[in-house]
Amino acid sequence: MQRIVDLTLEITDNMPAHKLFQSPVVLPALTHEKTKDFGLGVPEDRMTFATNYLGMLDHVGTHVDAFYHVNPRGDSVDEMPLELFFGKAVCFDLTHIPDLGRIDVGDLEAAEEKSGVRVDGHIVLLNTGLHRRYYPDRKIVWSNPGLTAEATHWLADRGSKAHGVEGPSTDVPSDDLFPSHRVCRDRGIFHYEWLVNLEELVGKGEFTFYGVPLKIEGGSGSPVRAFAVLEE
Repeated sequence: MQRIVDLTLEITDNMPAHKLFQSPVVLPALTHEKTKDFGLGVPEDRMTFATNYLGMLDHVGTHVDAFYHVNPRGDSVDEMPLELFFGKAVCFDLTHIPDLGRIDVGDLEAAEEKSGVRVDGHIVLLNTGLHRRYYPDRKIVWSNPGLTAEATHWLADRGSKAHGVEGPSTDVPSDDLFPSHRVCRDRGIFHYEWLVNLEELVGKGEFTFYGVPLKIEGGSGSPVRAFAVLEE
């Protein structure tokens, strides 16, 4: 049997975003009430409709960073092959890492051993418990732990094309050097940010992860509907 775990944060008006980014705007554009007088359908079966206005950056909520995000010569999200955005995955338990803590090589090695899955081309998701601790409090955007440069190299050395974290960034908000982002740029790997429900994947071994972006021309990233498929 298969079980699907939704890893996606709901997009809502004025939701928390990364400290450098604007929150999204989600507003009704046309409502069923407003479209009653459009004269659609037939007299005995009038049709109404609703549509919403979305105004948001491509790095809000559960999203993926394109290579172009931090590399002016990198592929934009519409240029990246679809097969990059799904594959075998594992979730590491890193709930011992404190707010603003640094996830280093030793932490990844211990979590890998505990998971029972040797990282070999896997997408690696990192459960720190951040989302459950804070969301929707905006304190979350100032509290996330981050990967060290060495830990990001560790993932790349094991063929991990992508990794994913809770919260707004793979780098701690107090570090303007962005070590993890710069290693991703230099090693040609990428990451997902603001995943949720990762605690449901801890201890589940290998599963399949999907996080396919919108095809945004020149996109530096994109919202995704991320989910995991577990074999049970």
